[in-house]
Amino acid sequence: MLDNNFTPQQLTMICNDLAQLRLVVDLKLAPKMPNFANKPYPIGRCREIRDEMFALLQAQLPHTDKLGLSLLKECIHQGTDLKKAWGSLRDEYFQNALILGPWYIDVANDTVNANKPRVEILPLATSKFTTIESFTQFIKIARPYWQVEIYKNNVCPALAPYMPLLCVGTNGASWLAAANDDMLNVAINSNFEESKLILNALPNPPPSIVKRWKETLLQFTTEAYLTHEGDPIEYCRLYSHNTTSPNLTQRDAAVIAYSSLPKTV
Repeated sequence: MLDNNFTPQQLTMICNDLAQLRLVVDLKLAPKMPNFANKPYPIGRCREIRDEMFALLQAQLPHTDKLGLSLLKECIHQGTDLKKAWGSLRDEYFQNALILGPWYIDVANDTVNANKPRVEILPLATSKFTTIESFTQFIKIARPYWQVEIYKNNVCPALAPYMPLLCVGTNGASWLAAANDDMLNVAINSNFEESKLILNALPNPPPSIVKRWKETLLQFTTEAYLTHEGDPIEYCRLYSHNTTSPNLTQRDAAVIAYSSLPKTV
């Protein structure tokens, strides 16, 4: 019986088998997404690689005869979940990884530095991989990692309780952040207090950015979350008023509205 305490030799076998699967994933993804922000694959593709690896493992683990993958299979068979995770690595960059019980499994370890090994497995307790607990922590990572300036989202104030940040890249392109489940939950689980805190702390975006957003939003005449004006902090108060449980219908509607926007403005 395994107890999740893999030996160094077992970890090497698991890493080797996962690295072989990465080659399969790379052959699929590299032609589809050769560049990210003018940098060659796999730089910046940790989410896409992690998701493809997770799907490939779901397909292969049930009938694998590879020694390393069989160790993962047996561990899962005994009740340990293999889960996708997103968070902060050393508060230096965002990372998408897999978690298996007490293990942090990074199957996209080379997406910041392509010279690093494709796969790394570490004890979760010492990996310095953590969930992101606040928008302040998110900004601390995003500014240097994405090379962006970050302002309050006053261009789509009705979306601001969920996505209170407006990121502006070095090329002037801008987008709202952060539309992933983890950061949406930071807003929702705080009853939008975290959103209010960061909106109060951030400056307004430059007038040229606001003007470009207003011009872009003219095409969205029927989407209330994109056309309603007002104070973003007032929307935080509105969404939190007399709320005892998250309004998932409202959340989904906000995400759908966001998804209709261009990737950058």
